Amino acid sequence: MSTVMKSLDELCVDTIRTLSIDAVQKANSGHPGLPLGAAPMAYVLWQRYLRHNPRDPHWPDRDRFVLSAGHGSMLLYSLLHLTGYDLSLDDLKQFRQWGSRTPGHPESGHTSGVEATTGPLGQGTANAVGMAIAERFLAARYNRPGRTIVDHRTFALVGDGDLMEGISSEAGSLAGHLNLGKLTYLYDDNHVSLDGPTAQAFTEDVLGRYAAYGWQVLRVADGNTDLDAIDAAIRTAVSQQDRPTIIAVRTTIGYGSPHKAGTSAAHGSPLGKEEVALTKKDLGWEWEEPFYEPPEAVAHLREAVEKGAKLQGEWQHRFDDWAEENKELAREWETALKGELPPGWDADLPSFKVGDSIATRSASGKAINAIAPRVPWLVGGDADLSESTKTKIESADDFDGRTGQGNNIHYGVREHAMAAIGNGLSWHGAIRPFVATFFCFSDYMRPAIRLASLSELSTIFVWTHDSIGLGEDGPTHQAVEQLMSLRAMPRMTMIRPGDANETVDAWRAAMKHVHGPVGLVLSRQNLPVLDRSGARGDLSRGGYVFAEASGGAPKVILIATGSELPLAVAGRQKLEAGGIPTRVVSMPCWEFFEAQSREYRDDVLPPSVKARVSIEAGVTFGWSRWVGDGGASIGVDRFGASAPGEVVMREYGFTADHVVAVARGLIGK
Repeated sequence: MSTVMKSLDELCVDTIRTLSIDAVQKANSGHPGLPLGAAPMAYVLWQRYLRHNPRDPHWPDRDRFVLSAGHGSMLLYSLLHLTGYDLSLDDLKQFRQWGSRTPGHPESGHTSGVEATTGPLGQGTANAVGMAIAERFLAARYNRPGRTIVDHRTFALVGDGDLMEGISSEAGSLAGHLNLGKLTYLYDDNHVSLDGPTAQAFTEDVLGRYAAYGWQVLRVADGNTDLDAIDAAIRTAVSQQDRPTIIAVRTTIGYGSPHKAGTSAAHGSPLGKEEVALTKKDLGWEWEEPFYEPPEAVAHLREAVEKGAKLQGEWQHRFDDWAEENKELAREWETALKGELPPGWDADLPSFKVGDSIATRSASGKAINAIAPRVPWLVGGDADLSESTKTKIESADDFDGRTGQGNNIHYGVREHAMAAIGNGLSWHGAIRPFVATFFCFSDYMRPAIRLASLSELSTIFVWTHDSIGLGEDGPTHQAVEQLMSLRAMPRMTMIRPGDANETVDAWRAAMKHVHGPVGLVLSRQNLPVLDRSGARGDLSRGGYVFAEASGGAPKVILIATGSELPLAVAGRQKLEAGGIPTRVVSMPCWEFFEAQSREYRDDVLPPSVKARVSIEAGVTFGWSRWVGDGGASIGVDRFGASAPGEVVMREYGFTADHVVAVARGLIGK
């Protein structure tokens, strides 16, 4: 490399650095240390290897870059701005301010070019694994000999904090097992975390761990200045096809800061005006004014626009030839890419005979296997529980990371990574993922569920063994508080169907719901298939009249979800026999019901009827919204017990006689 080019490279690196620390300083908030240290590796990757088009951030065959160390967001924002994405210098100046496009941590869908919402450490490591799985799956499905339309790589910049979090171990282990050769981590190995040196708590052999997972491990001794060594390492990584790669790039956090470099003082606070000036001087930066962009550096980095257009143009030519030869497959591709559903996708959904007895988890499995052949980009997986969750796609093979064949991902007992990998599949696009485990273990998945909700991802979470009704496994496995706690999460849609036919409707609704995640909450125990001939409405409304009171207006309304719907029906029969007109309302989805008009909600739950009883095998907290001051709730405000499910339900008051007694108490009869 010539001296002139090397000087230009250094100028570009320092432009990234100075823009980042200026933005942090102006905001008086942020993390300057990572951009100062990691700018060289980010520059080499983005300038020489990353295949992307700033003018079309959604080009399907672009490489994916995930900043798992999301606290270093200004590094990403500086790169996006300088390489020509729709992110202006004024946007950088509004870092962390109200309404800005440069929030404290990257948010996909909010900022052009951000591939994943990161912040909670470790999440991005698993998101990247999901993206790499998606690439392999789509390449196997759509590429044809001589016609390659899916061929890209996934890169993630990870830090010490990411690799301390357990989710990264889960994700790394699975990625190695799957031989995801198009996945590369750039590890910002700076030996410093927020509290001080990582040696206080993190002394393991990180590369030894990843080698044991089956990764290619590489090291760059000087990540502060040795661009050639960084280049060589990335070149080795991208030449590897059989296993993922981690490159430990030894950097100095806060590089260039005379008083804070190499210390935790550079991690999570602005450098201070004087230190910013001294840092620029130490870097040999000639310009005093903040946010200065040397024209030659900008011109060099903006070459990404022309390069990206050329790359996408070449791809488009290949795609057009492929589409001409594979018209039906091309229609499928476009449908999947848009997140839409093909015509007739639900034509084979089953229906169940009244009086039959079937667990909603089993009905869900039948629905999955009716949908999958018609939506071949439906990709599912579970935490080593497919026999219990009934989530295996019978018409498909198990996913093979080398070939990309198969729609069933075996995640192993890795719930946290599974959820975040599912999000990565969603972020990648052209795939509709679902993941499954027991409902109690949703607690292991909560950070990823929250990010799915924040980002309005279309990930479907299938949770079985939903209540104390699961029986003998006892309180450690019996979900009590999980349903209500997830209902409290904004943009999270929870559906707990009451019988097999409602479960089919739940899958129909979940597949149509693409602006936010859906949780399907399903029973282990068999439930009777109910007669819905008297129903007004269906699950798509969230709550609806399942059985009307006889002889006019109801005196009592029983509101139930899930396995308690049959109990409400039985309670109604007893109350009606006793001369008390009783309506049963099925409310499998609060969120759908809340979205209905006030008129509809008042029709289902007339304000004049004060005697309302909610029946749900979970905590009663929150039900006051629907039962009101004059109502009551039958629920579980303690942990469960180990015994046959029907015994636990009986002992906890889930009997028709108890429902009748509570209802009679409300009306004084």
